[in-house]
Amino acid sequence: MNQPIGNVIKTLRQEKHLTQKQLADALCISDKTVSKWERNMGLPDISMIPALSSLFNVDIKAMLTGDITPNRMVGGNMKQTSYFVCPNCHSLSLSLGESQVVCCGKTLAPLKPKPVAEAEKLNIIPETKDWYITSEHPMTKDHFISFVACVNSGSLAVFKQYPEWALDLRFPRELHGSLFWYCTQHGLFYQPLK
Repeated sequence: MNQPIGNVIKTLRQEKHLTQKQLADALCISDKTVSKWERNMGLPDISMIPALSSLFNVDIKAMLTGDITPNRMVGGNMKQTSYFVCPNCHSLSLSLGESQVVCCGKTLAPLKPKPVAEAEKLNIIPETKDWYITSEHPMTKDHFISFVACVNSGSLAVFKQYPEWALDLRFPRELHGSLFWYCTQHGLFYQPLK
């Protein structure tokens, strides 16, 4: 929901339980100035935006665009996890709600998982206490599996992988659900853990 910055300031001020006077004092301005902003009769000077952003703990871009929609709760279901991988450094970030993730100066989009083709599936070998996971997938500097995650509604376990490492790992057998894994050239895949 995009809205004028005055409405954004008012909403954020009220969420912080601040009066116009308290906000004005924090910014070293008059409460009449805050009132003008909130009535959309004037705009904050651009130099004030970082201070407002910091005070309200809101991203500057979100403030300026008026996009301050609160995160939707997903009920703690780990199956709703969003995966973000930086194309430069291959860092992994996870989120259970709507998020904006920035790495190496770039805003990352959440990855869209795809079902894996039968020939590309990870090898899953059930052992007494563990799931033993292997793969013949290339593990070169330019083409490798960056991480493997075991996910069900209540838990998520992640193994970070690195180039030139053999994919050879174990998850406890009490974990069940799906495997999610990320190939640096082909994206995010999933397959049932069974």
